[in-house]
Amino acid sequence: MTLDLTGRIALVTGASRGIGYQIALQMAAAGAHVIAVARTVGGLEDLDDEIKASGRGAATLVPLDLTDMPAIDRLGGVINERWGKLDILVANAGMLGVISPVGHVEAKIFEKVMTLNVTSQWRLIRSVDPLLKKSGAGRAIILSSNAAHSAKAYWGPYAASKAAIETLTRSWAAEIQDSPMRVNACDPGATRTAMRAQAMPGENPNNLPGPAEVAARILGMARTDLAHNGMIYQAKGDRWVSYQQPA
Repeated sequence: MTLDLTGRIALVTGASRGIGYQIALQMAAAGAHVIAVARTVGGLEDLDDEIKASGRGAATLVPLDLTDMPAIDRLGGVINERWGKLDILVANAGMLGVISPVGHVEAKIFEKVMTLNVTSQWRLIRSVDPLLKKSGAGRAIILSSNAAHSAKAYWGPYAASKAAIETLTRSWAAEIQDSPMRVNACDPGATRTAMRAQAMPGENPNNLPGPAEVAARILGMARTDLAHNGMIYQAKGDRWVSYQQPA
């Protein structure tokens, strides 16, 4: 079924490249007005050019370093003033850090990973939660990773950050369970991106799906008729998983 996002306002972080770029592009193609957030101005401008060339949807470019916490707070205020609501949040921005034994990780690297992958995500949630509640069907899509569960050797900081944001996502979902909002995490799976190349330099990228293919699967998480809440969508297998345990 073709996804129609006409009239919907979508905020996508990490929108200058990779999966975030493709999600923003495809949401605009589905009719959404995309608020595209990233540090790299050139990548945002490329996105804007491609959206304009398609003739469908529109974008507002927001060059923003997500480690600037007060700026994240201001972003929510600006969205409220201009649109009065937010329909879709795609919290995609993140970083790998370093593949290293836990005891060898530099403190500044560990802190940077946690700041971007966890603290900035919480700050973003806090900033837009009231706006998503103003939507008739607010949808929050928080990018996670299987690393949160596999806890592979040498992936400690990244794995810990994804476990933290995934748990935060589930707590948020439980809080809005009885509302029209839906909050879910997404494990995109191995994808042909710069981050994947950094993590697995010996891997043949041609064996992996590209960002456009993965983004197309993730787009369904923005459907207004979505029933899932507090779950993890695994894009690779196109399946929904719950890690919640009975109280």
